[in-house]
Amino acid sequence: MLGRLERFNRLLSEWFEWVGLAGMLLVMVITCVDVVGAKVFLWRLLGAIDMVMLSQIVATAFAGGMTLILKRHIQVEFLFQLFPGRVQAVVDSLISLIGFLFFGVTIWRLCVLGHNFYVSGDYSATARIPHYPFAYGIALAFIPICLVLLAEIIQSIGRIVKR
Repeated sequence: MLGRLERFNRLLSEWFEWVGLAGMLLVMVITCVDVVGAKVFLWRLLGAIDMVMLSQIVATAFAGGMTLILKRHIQVEFLFQLFPGRVQAVVDSLISLIGFLFFGVTIWRLCVLGHNFYVSGDYSATARIPHYPFAYGIALAFIPICLVLLAEIIQSIGRIVKR
């Protein structure tokens, strides 16, 4: 069962990584068009700052799951490696549980925020892009992170029980 969860999560995270890559590509295109337009044609792209800001949100949020799977996040391990295996497994499970709870609450609050943005009609200042799809999108992007942390909790508990 754990293998199936990991395969599903990797596939979902890979798809989300492509969404994040599209967001990063959009940041680069908008920045280039705005800079070249301003320097060469004396023309600015209306709402470029808003579009870049929102595209950065997409790029970072949707890359989180794959970053966690590939272990590209920040970890402090130099002292941790000195602990016995069972202690490492207990600490791993607690850290993953705290992360799982944090991202679970964050997903919930982002859904509430998205609803509030939708009801209030909140949008960006210059481009008039509504904010609620981005709050919902970030909540969706955090689901693979929760799944990775859930798999890590299961693996850590398995290491605790096994020893």
